[in-house]
Amino acid sequence: MTAASDASARPAPGAGPILRVAGLTGRITGQTVIEDVSFEVPATGVTALLGRNGVGKTSTIRSILGLIERTGSVELGGIRIDAMPTHRIVQFGVGYVPEDREVFAGLTVAENLRLAERDAAPRREFIARLFPDLVARRDQRAGTLSGGQQQMVSLARALVNENRLLLVDEPTKGLAPRIVDEVAAALGEAARTVPILLVEQNLHVIRALADRVVVLSGGRVVFAGAASELLDDEERVQRLLGVHDASEAA
Repeated sequence: MTAASDASARPAPGAGPILRVAGLTGRITGQTVIEDVSFEVPATGVTALLGRNGVGKTSTIRSILGLIERTGSVELGGIRIDAMPTHRIVQFGVGYVPEDREVFAGLTVAENLRLAERDAAPRREFIARLFPDLVARRDQRAGTLSGGQQQMVSLARALVNENRLLLVDEPTKGLAPRIVDEVAAALGEAARTVPILLVEQNLHVIRALADRVVVLSGGRVVFAGAASELLDDEERVQRLLGVHDASEAA
């Protein structure tokens, strides 16, 4: 499929779920890490992928991207992408913010962003408005930034392009509360322009951002529905996520 046919195949906004996953099974070195996972991500807003540690949240994201061995169906805007290699999925409009940031430590902030640009008209003004601190540090090597600043670089690399879907894995992990708020605010602004599938343990962030949630347990989906339906049920939150107070972070 050529780039031109990619564009012509894209459905109109609001034509249905942007992402549909059906019977997705992922394996790492022959070991099954997720099994028969099925869910949908609406074409707007934030969908949170939740669960206790080790249940397969990151593996689900990586399976969608083709970064690990997988079977099952993955559709983006009604088009099957599960046979595509990872770089084609990214070119098709899927942005990815990995769990461990993975910035190029020896390159400057500006160089990190330039390497990520794939569009003819990258959204540099949007990035400058969203992350003004990165503008001030554009010539600083990414490896010398704080953890929070590196997370901003990782987010900015994904957001510098026009995406149809953004996959964001544990963006507030290990960050100070003030930086968590800044990251959440940036994601909220980004969600105005692109649907997000968000892996996150901090339920304060989920309450602030998520419209829908999908909960994994043992590599399978055990709940999918409105975020409020889960978060307002303290017993269910405790049982599925291991949190005693639905208003506290996991």
